[in-house]
Amino acid sequence: MTDSNIESIAKAQELGIVTIIPTYNNAKTLSTIIDNVLLFCKDVIVVNDGSTDETSDILSKKSGFTLISYEKNRGKGHALKLGLTKAKELNFHYAITIDSDGQHLATDIPIFLEAIQKTPDTLLVGARNLQANNMPGKNTFANKFSNFWFKLETGTTLDDTQSGFRLYPVQKLNHLNWYTNKYEFELEILVFSLWNDIPVRNIPINVYYPPQEERVSHFRPFADFSRISVLNTVLVLLTFLWIKPRNFFRKLTWTNIKAFFDRELIHTTDSNTKLALSVFVGAFCGIIPIWGYQLITAYLIARIFKLNRIVAIASSNVSLPPLIPFILYGSYAIGCCIFNQPINLIFSEISFKTVSNSLLYYVVGSIILALIVASILAFITWILLYIFRKKNG
Repeated sequence: MTDSNIESIAKAQELGIVTIIPTYNNAKTLSTIIDNVLLFCKDVIVVNDGSTDETSDILSKKSGFTLISYEKNRGKGHALKLGLTKAKELNFHYAITIDSDGQHLATDIPIFLEAIQKTPDTLLVGARNLQANNMPGKNTFANKFSNFWFKLETGTTLDDTQSGFRLYPVQKLNHLNWYTNKYEFELEILVFSLWNDIPVRNIPINVYYPPQEERVSHFRPFADFSRISVLNTVLVLLTFLWIKPRNFFRKLTWTNIKAFFDRELIHTTDSNTKLALSVFVGAFCGIIPIWGYQLITAYLIARIFKLNRIVAIASSNVSLPPLIPFILYGSYAIGCCIFNQPINLIFSEISFKTVSNSLLYYVVGSIILALIVASILAFITWILLYIFRKKNG
Protein backbone atom coordinates (compact mmCIF):
# COMPACT_ATOMS: atom_id res chain seq x y z
CA MET A 1 0.00 0.00 0.00
CA THR A 2 1.43 3.37 -1.05
CA ASP A 3 1.56 6.60 0.92
CA SER A 4 -1.22 8.03 -1.29
CA ASN A 5 -3.44 5.04 -0.42
CA ILE A 6 -2.82 5.54 3.30
CA GLU A 7 -3.56 9.26 2.94
CA SER A 8 -6.81 8.54 1.07
CA ILE A 9 -7.99 6.05 3.70
CA ALA A 10 -7.21 8.51 6.51
CA LYS A 11 -8.98 11.36 4.74
CA ALA A 12 -12.06 9.19 4.04
CA GLN A 13 -12.28 8.24 7.70
CA GLU A 14 -11.81 11.85 8.78
CA LEU A 15 -14.65 12.97 6.50
CA GLY A 16 -16.92 10.08 7.54
CA ILE A 17 -17.10 8.41 4.13
CA VAL A 18 -18.22 4.90 3.23
CA THR A 19 -18.20 3.39 -0.25
CA ILE A 20 -21.28 1.47 -1.45
CA ILE A 21 -20.91 -1.16 -4.17
CA PRO A 22 -24.27 -2.40 -5.54
CA THR A 23 -23.82 -5.55 -7.57
CA TYR A 24 -25.89 -7.90 -9.71
CA ASN A 25 -24.26 -10.73 -11.68
CA ASN A 26 -20.86 -9.04 -12.07
CA ALA A 27 -18.81 -11.96 -10.77
CA LYS A 28 -16.00 -11.38 -13.27
CA THR A 29 -15.16 -7.90 -11.97
CA LEU A 30 -16.60 -7.74 -8.43
CA SER A 31 -13.61 -9.12 -6.53
CA THR A 32 -11.19 -6.72 -8.21
CA ILE A 33 -13.51 -3.75 -7.60
CA ILE A 34 -13.78 -4.52 -3.87
CA ASP A 35 -10.01 -4.97 -3.52
CA ASN A 36 -9.31 -1.72 -5.38
CA VAL A 37 -11.86 0.27 -3.35
CA LEU A 38 -10.39 -0.99 -0.07
CA LEU A 39 -7.06 0.55 -1.13
CA PHE A 40 -8.65 4.01 -0.95
CA CYS A 41 -11.52 3.68 1.54
CA LYS A 42 -11.52 1.38 4.56
CA ASP A 43 -15.30 1.40 5.06
CA VAL A 44 -17.24 -0.46 2.36
CA ILE A 45 -20.82 -1.70 2.01
CA VAL A 46 -21.54 -4.31 -0.68
CA VAL A 47 -25.17 -4.85 -1.67
CA ASN A 48 -25.77 -8.17 -3.44
CA ASP A 49 -28.97 -7.49 -5.38
CA GLY A 50 -30.13 -11.10 -5.82
CA SER A 51 -27.21 -12.23 -8.00
CA THR A 52 -27.57 -15.67 -9.59
CA ASP A 53 -23.97 -16.17 -10.75
CA GLU A 54 -20.89 -16.84 -8.58
CA THR A 55 -21.24 -13.54 -6.69
CA SER A 56 -22.30 -15.16 -3.38
CA ASP A 57 -19.33 -17.53 -3.43
CA ILE A 58 -16.93 -14.68 -4.14
CA LEU A 59 -18.34 -12.56 -1.29
CA SER A 60 -18.22 -15.46 1.16
CA LYS A 61 -14.47 -15.76 0.63
CA LYS A 62 -13.74 -12.07 1.16
CA SER A 63 -13.80 -9.87 4.25
CA GLY A 64 -13.31 -6.28 5.34
CA PHE A 65 -16.71 -4.96 4.31
CA THR A 66 -20.37 -4.85 5.42
CA LEU A 67 -22.61 -7.13 3.33
CA ILE A 68 -26.29 -6.69 2.51
CA SER A 69 -27.67 -9.62 0.54
CA TYR A 70 -31.09 -10.89 -0.52
CA GLU A 71 -32.26 -13.58 -2.92
CA LYS A 72 -34.57 -11.78 -5.37
CA ASN A 73 -33.23 -9.15 -7.74
CA ARG A 74 -34.99 -5.85 -6.92
CA GLY A 75 -33.11 -3.39 -9.09
CA LYS A 76 -30.19 -1.01 -8.75
CA GLY A 77 -32.31 1.70 -7.14
CA HIS A 78 -33.46 -0.66 -4.40
CA ALA A 79 -29.86 -1.73 -3.75
CA LEU A 80 -28.70 1.88 -3.53
CA LYS A 81 -31.52 2.79 -1.14
CA LEU A 82 -30.56 -0.07 1.18
CA GLY A 83 -26.91 0.94 1.02
CA LEU A 84 -27.64 4.61 1.74
CA THR A 85 -29.96 3.68 4.61
CA LYS A 86 -27.26 1.43 6.09
CA ALA A 87 -24.68 4.19 5.73
CA LYS A 88 -26.95 6.54 7.67
CA GLU A 89 -27.53 3.91 10.38
CA LEU A 90 -23.76 3.54 10.74
CA ASN A 91 -23.48 7.35 11.15
CA PHE A 92 -21.44 8.02 8.04
CA HIS A 93 -21.66 11.58 6.75
CA TYR A 94 -21.06 10.74 3.07
CA ALA A 95 -21.41 7.68 0.84
CA ILE A 96 -19.57 7.12 -2.44
CA THR A 97 -21.35 4.76 -4.83
CA ILE A 98 -19.36 2.87 -7.45
CA ASP A 99 -20.61 0.31 -9.98
CA SER A 100 -19.26 -3.24 -9.90
CA ASP A 101 -18.99 -3.76 -13.67
CA GLY A 102 -15.48 -2.32 -13.88
CA GLN A 103 -16.23 0.90 -15.75
CA HIS A 104 -15.47 3.08 -12.70
CA LEU A 105 -11.93 3.31 -11.37
CA ALA A 106 -11.32 3.25 -7.62
CA THR A 107 -8.26 5.42 -8.25
CA ASP A 108 -10.72 8.32 -8.72
CA ILE A 109 -11.99 8.12 -5.13
CA PRO A 110 -9.41 10.74 -3.98
CA ILE A 111 -10.97 13.13 -6.51
CA PHE A 112 -14.26 12.91 -4.61
CA LEU A 113 -12.48 13.36 -1.28
CA GLU A 114 -10.76 16.52 -2.47
CA ALA A 115 -13.93 17.93 -4.06
CA ILE A 116 -16.18 17.39 -1.03
CA GLN A 117 -13.68 19.20 1.19
CA LYS A 118 -14.08 22.27 -1.03
CA THR A 119 -17.91 22.08 -1.21
CA PRO A 120 -19.23 20.23 1.88
CA ASP A 121 -22.71 18.66 1.86
CA THR A 122 -22.84 18.64 -1.94
CA LEU A 123 -24.06 15.72 -4.05
CA LEU A 124 -21.20 15.04 -6.44
CA VAL A 125 -21.75 13.20 -9.73
CA GLY A 126 -18.77 11.85 -11.62
CA ALA A 127 -18.82 13.23 -15.17
CA ARG A 128 -17.54 10.70 -17.67
CA ASN A 129 -15.74 11.56 -20.88
CA LEU A 130 -18.51 10.82 -23.35
CA GLN A 131 -15.95 10.67 -26.17
CA ALA A 132 -13.99 7.86 -24.46
CA ASN A 133 -12.96 4.80 -26.42
CA ASN A 134 -15.64 2.12 -26.66
CA MET A 135 -18.30 4.48 -25.24
CA PRO A 136 -21.61 2.94 -26.42
CA GLY A 137 -23.50 5.28 -28.74
CA LYS A 138 -26.78 4.55 -26.95
CA ASN A 139 -25.19 5.71 -23.67
CA THR A 140 -24.25 9.07 -25.21
CA PHE A 141 -27.77 9.62 -26.53
CA ALA A 142 -29.39 8.50 -23.27
CA ASN A 143 -27.19 10.86 -21.27
CA LYS A 144 -27.99 13.88 -23.47
CA PHE A 145 -31.68 12.99 -23.27
CA SER A 146 -31.48 12.72 -19.48
CA ASN A 147 -29.51 15.97 -19.18
CA PHE A 148 -32.20 17.86 -21.12
CA TRP A 149 -35.05 16.71 -18.89
CA PHE A 150 -32.97 17.24 -15.76
CA LYS A 151 -32.39 20.88 -16.67
CA LEU A 152 -36.10 21.36 -17.41
CA GLU A 153 -37.01 19.87 -14.02
CA THR A 154 -34.42 21.67 -11.91
CA GLY A 155 -33.04 24.60 -13.89
CA THR A 156 -29.54 23.15 -13.33
CA THR A 157 -27.16 22.12 -16.10
CA LEU A 158 -25.06 18.97 -15.67
CA ASP A 159 -22.77 17.33 -18.20
CA ASP A 160 -23.53 13.83 -16.91
CA THR A 161 -26.69 12.86 -15.00
CA GLN A 162 -26.44 9.09 -15.50
CA SER A 163 -23.07 8.27 -14.00
CA GLY A 164 -23.33 5.87 -11.06
CA PHE A 165 -20.00 7.01 -9.58
CA ARG A 166 -21.22 9.58 -7.04
CA LEU A 167 -20.84 10.98 -3.55
CA TYR A 168 -24.04 11.46 -1.53
CA PRO A 169 -24.35 13.64 1.60
CA VAL A 170 -26.13 10.86 3.50
CA GLN A 171 -27.29 12.86 6.51
CA LYS A 172 -28.80 15.52 4.24
CA LEU A 173 -30.88 12.89 2.42
CA ASN A 174 -32.46 11.33 5.50
CA HIS A 175 -35.72 13.33 5.24
CA LEU A 176 -36.36 12.57 1.56
CA ASN A 177 -38.86 10.01 0.32
CA TRP A 178 -37.86 7.86 -2.66
CA TYR A 179 -40.32 6.07 -4.94
CA THR A 180 -38.44 4.21 -7.67
CA ASN A 181 -36.38 1.02 -7.46
CA LYS A 182 -34.43 0.56 -10.68
CA TYR A 183 -32.13 2.66 -12.88
CA GLU A 184 -34.46 5.66 -12.77
CA PHE A 185 -33.74 6.05 -9.04
CA GLU A 186 -30.44 7.78 -9.84
CA LEU A 187 -32.34 10.49 -11.73
CA GLU A 188 -35.03 10.75 -9.04
CA ILE A 189 -32.53 11.31 -6.23
CA LEU A 190 -30.73 14.04 -8.19
CA VAL A 191 -33.96 15.95 -8.87
CA PHE A 192 -35.32 15.52 -5.35
CA SER A 193 -32.01 16.67 -3.88
CA LEU A 194 -32.03 19.93 -5.82
CA TRP A 195 -35.71 20.46 -5.03
CA ASN A 196 -34.72 20.23 -1.35
CA ASP A 197 -31.84 22.70 -1.64
CA ILE A 198 -29.03 20.11 -1.69
CA PRO A 199 -26.39 21.33 -4.18
CA VAL A 200 -25.57 18.97 -7.06
CA ARG A 201 -22.53 19.31 -9.32
CA ASN A 202 -20.31 17.30 -11.64
CA ILE A 203 -16.64 16.45 -11.14
CA PRO A 204 -14.55 14.86 -13.92
CA ILE A 205 -13.74 11.16 -13.61
CA ASN A 206 -12.11 8.51 -15.75
CA VAL A 207 -14.10 5.66 -17.25
CA TYR A 208 -13.28 2.32 -18.83
CA TYR A 209 -15.58 0.63 -21.33
CA PRO A 210 -14.45 -2.87 -22.24
CA PRO A 211 -14.86 -4.10 -25.81
CA GLN A 212 -18.41 -5.02 -26.79
CA GLU A 213 -17.80 -8.78 -26.49
CA GLU A 214 -16.61 -8.39 -22.88
CA ARG A 215 -19.22 -5.88 -21.75
CA VAL A 216 -21.86 -6.88 -19.17
CA SER A 217 -24.92 -4.62 -18.94
CA HIS A 218 -28.22 -5.20 -17.18
CA PHE A 219 -29.86 -2.14 -18.70
CA ARG A 220 -32.96 -3.17 -20.65
CA PRO A 221 -33.45 -0.45 -23.28
CA PHE A 222 -37.21 -0.66 -23.75
CA ALA A 223 -38.34 -1.37 -20.17
CA ASP A 224 -35.84 0.89 -18.41
CA PHE A 225 -36.14 3.74 -20.91
CA SER A 226 -39.94 3.56 -20.60
CA ARG A 227 -39.77 3.83 -16.80
CA ILE A 228 -37.36 6.76 -17.05
CA SER A 229 -39.71 8.48 -19.50
CA VAL A 230 -42.66 8.01 -17.16
CA LEU A 231 -40.60 9.38 -14.27
CA ASN A 232 -39.60 12.43 -16.33
CA THR A 233 -43.24 13.08 -17.22
CA VAL A 234 -44.22 13.01 -13.54
CA LEU A 235 -41.25 15.18 -12.52
CA VAL A 236 -42.02 17.80 -15.19
CA LEU A 237 -45.64 18.01 -14.04
CA LEU A 238 -44.52 18.37 -10.41
CA THR A 239 -42.00 21.01 -11.47
CA PHE A 240 -44.59 23.30 -13.03
CA LEU A 241 -47.52 22.51 -10.74
CA TRP A 242 -45.66 22.56 -7.43
CA ILE A 243 -41.91 23.29 -7.39
CA LYS A 244 -41.88 26.48 -9.48
CA PRO A 245 -44.90 27.97 -7.67
CA ARG A 246 -43.32 26.96 -4.33
CA ASN A 247 -40.05 28.63 -5.26
CA PHE A 248 -41.97 31.68 -6.44
CA PHE A 249 -43.69 31.98 -3.05
CA ARG A 250 -40.38 31.55 -1.23
CA LYS A 251 -39.02 34.58 -3.04
CA LEU A 252 -42.21 36.56 -2.52
CA THR A 253 -40.92 39.07 0.01
CA TRP A 254 -41.80 42.77 -0.02
CA THR A 255 -38.21 43.58 -0.92
CA ASN A 256 -38.21 41.21 -3.90
CA ILE A 257 -41.67 42.34 -5.03
CA LYS A 258 -40.61 45.99 -4.95
CA ALA A 259 -37.37 45.18 -6.78
CA PHE A 260 -39.28 43.22 -9.44
CA PHE A 261 -41.77 46.05 -10.03
CA ASP A 262 -39.02 48.65 -10.15
CA ARG A 263 -36.85 46.61 -12.52
CA GLU A 264 -39.38 44.93 -14.81
CA LEU A 265 -42.27 47.39 -14.79
CA ILE A 266 -41.57 50.93 -13.59
CA HIS A 267 -38.07 51.48 -14.95
CA THR A 268 -38.07 49.22 -17.98
CA THR A 269 -38.00 50.76 -21.45
CA ASP A 270 -41.03 48.69 -22.51
CA SER A 271 -44.22 50.67 -23.11
CA ASN A 272 -47.28 50.42 -20.86
CA THR A 273 -49.16 48.62 -23.62
CA LYS A 274 -46.37 46.09 -24.19
CA LEU A 275 -46.19 45.30 -20.47
CA ALA A 276 -49.97 45.01 -20.19
CA LEU A 277 -50.02 42.62 -23.15
CA SER A 278 -47.26 40.59 -21.45
CA VAL A 279 -49.45 40.28 -18.35
CA PHE A 280 -52.38 39.27 -20.57
CA VAL A 281 -50.37 36.50 -22.26
CA GLY A 282 -49.04 35.15 -18.96
CA ALA A 283 -52.40 35.17 -17.17
CA PHE A 284 -54.17 33.63 -20.18
CA CYS A 285 -51.64 30.78 -20.40
CA GLY A 286 -51.86 30.28 -16.64
CA ILE A 287 -55.59 29.56 -16.75
CA ILE A 288 -56.22 27.64 -19.97
CA PRO A 289 -56.01 23.83 -19.55
CA ILE A 290 -52.36 23.24 -20.44
CA TRP A 291 -51.32 22.16 -16.93
CA GLY A 292 -47.57 21.75 -16.63
CA TYR A 293 -46.82 23.83 -19.71
CA GLN A 294 -48.10 27.27 -18.69
CA LEU A 295 -44.66 28.80 -18.16
CA ILE A 296 -43.18 27.37 -21.34
CA THR A 297 -46.14 28.47 -23.45
CA ALA A 298 -46.16 31.97 -21.96
CA TYR A 299 -42.42 32.26 -22.59
CA LEU A 300 -42.70 31.14 -26.23
CA ILE A 301 -45.64 33.42 -27.04
CA ALA A 302 -43.92 36.40 -25.40
CA ARG A 303 -40.78 35.66 -27.37
CA ILE A 304 -42.62 35.31 -30.69
CA PHE A 305 -44.46 38.62 -30.24
CA LYS A 306 -41.44 40.36 -28.64
CA LEU A 307 -43.17 41.00 -25.34
CA ASN A 308 -41.58 41.08 -21.88
CA ARG A 309 -40.84 37.40 -21.23
CA ILE A 310 -40.11 37.79 -17.51
CA VAL A 311 -43.41 39.59 -16.90
CA ALA A 312 -45.29 36.98 -18.96
CA ILE A 313 -43.76 34.10 -17.00
CA ALA A 314 -44.44 35.82 -13.66
CA SER A 315 -48.07 36.45 -14.68
CA SER A 316 -48.58 32.79 -15.62
CA ASN A 317 -48.30 31.99 -11.90
CA VAL A 318 -51.93 33.08 -11.59
CA SER A 319 -52.61 29.33 -11.46
CA LEU A 320 -50.87 28.84 -8.12
CA PRO A 321 -51.97 25.69 -6.22
CA PRO A 322 -54.29 27.52 -3.75
CA LEU A 323 -56.19 29.06 -6.68
CA ILE A 324 -56.48 25.92 -8.81
CA PRO A 325 -59.79 24.69 -7.26
CA PHE A 326 -61.38 28.09 -7.94
CA ILE A 327 -60.06 28.15 -11.50
CA LEU A 328 -61.35 24.63 -12.17
CA TYR A 329 -64.78 25.32 -10.71
CA GLY A 330 -65.06 28.73 -12.35
CA SER A 331 -64.12 27.28 -15.73
CA TYR A 332 -66.65 24.46 -15.44
CA ALA A 333 -69.40 26.81 -14.21
CA ILE A 334 -68.86 29.27 -17.07
CA GLY A 335 -68.87 26.40 -19.56
CA CYS A 336 -72.18 25.14 -18.19
CA CYS A 337 -73.67 28.62 -18.51
CA ILE A 338 -72.47 28.94 -22.10
CA PHE A 339 -74.08 25.64 -23.03
CA ASN A 340 -77.16 26.40 -20.90
CA GLN A 341 -76.56 23.35 -18.70
CA PRO A 342 -76.96 22.95 -14.93
CA ILE A 343 -73.81 22.97 -12.83
CA ASN A 344 -73.66 19.36 -11.70
CA LEU A 345 -70.37 17.98 -10.40
CA ILE A 346 -71.89 14.73 -9.09
CA PHE A 347 -73.21 12.47 -11.80
CA SER A 348 -75.93 9.97 -10.99
CA GLU A 349 -74.81 8.03 -14.05
CA ILE A 350 -71.19 8.17 -15.06
CA SER A 351 -70.78 7.48 -18.76
CA PHE A 352 -68.47 8.45 -21.57
CA LYS A 353 -71.02 11.02 -22.70
CA THR A 354 -71.29 12.78 -19.31
CA VAL A 355 -67.54 12.84 -18.87
CA SER A 356 -66.89 14.13 -22.41
CA ASN A 357 -69.58 16.80 -22.02
CA SER A 358 -68.14 17.97 -18.71
CA LEU A 359 -64.68 18.14 -20.27
CA LEU A 360 -66.07 20.23 -23.12
CA TYR A 361 -67.77 22.61 -20.66
CA TYR A 362 -64.53 22.92 -18.70
CA VAL A 363 -62.30 23.59 -21.73
CA VAL A 364 -64.63 26.19 -23.25
CA GLY A 365 -65.24 27.79 -19.85
CA SER A 366 -61.52 27.92 -19.04
CA ILE A 367 -60.75 29.78 -22.27
CA ILE A 368 -63.48 32.33 -21.53
CA LEU A 369 -62.36 32.68 -17.90
CA ALA A 370 -58.78 33.12 -19.09
CA LEU A 371 -59.82 35.89 -21.47
CA ILE A 372 -61.79 37.67 -18.74
CA VAL A 373 -59.14 37.41 -16.01
CA ALA A 374 -56.25 38.20 -18.37
CA SER A 375 -58.08 41.26 -19.72
CA ILE A 376 -58.84 42.56 -16.22
CA LEU A 377 -55.24 42.05 -15.03
CA ALA A 378 -53.84 43.64 -18.19
CA PHE A 379 -56.16 46.66 -17.80
CA ILE A 380 -55.22 47.08 -14.12
CA THR A 381 -51.55 46.78 -15.06
CA TRP A 382 -51.86 49.50 -17.70
CA ILE A 383 -53.68 51.86 -15.31
CA LEU A 384 -51.14 51.32 -12.49
CA LEU A 385 -48.21 51.79 -14.85
CA TYR A 386 -49.74 54.98 -16.20
CA ILE A 387 -50.19 56.33 -12.67
CA PHE A 388 -46.81 55.30 -11.22
CA ARG A 389 -44.76 56.15 -14.28
CA LYS A 390 -46.39 59.55 -14.52
CA LYS A 391 -45.76 60.06 -10.81
CA ASN A 392 -42.09 59.05 -11.09
CA GLY A 393 -41.46 60.69 -14.33
